[in-house]
Amino acid sequence: MGVKLEVFRMIVYLTFPVAMFWISNQAEWFESSVIRRKRELWPPEKEGQRQELEKFKERIRKQREEKLLRGAQRSS
Repeated sequence: MGVKLEVFRMIVYLTFPVAMFWISNQAEWFESSVIRRKRELWPPEKEGQRQELEKFKERIRKQREEKLLRGAQRSS
């Protein structure tokens, strides 16, 4: 019984990781599960959102530059 049990355990130990590797590398599974979930969590940006973000960044950059310029003028 000991040898049969060891052979069975060895088969299980080798089969499980190989099966998990094979299953996780299936392109259809990856597309249906992982990419769909990623799109649910982080939906694609809309063009309007991108433009608003760029305008906001530009406004913040100008405010920082003006603040630095005022600070430099005061210290001179």
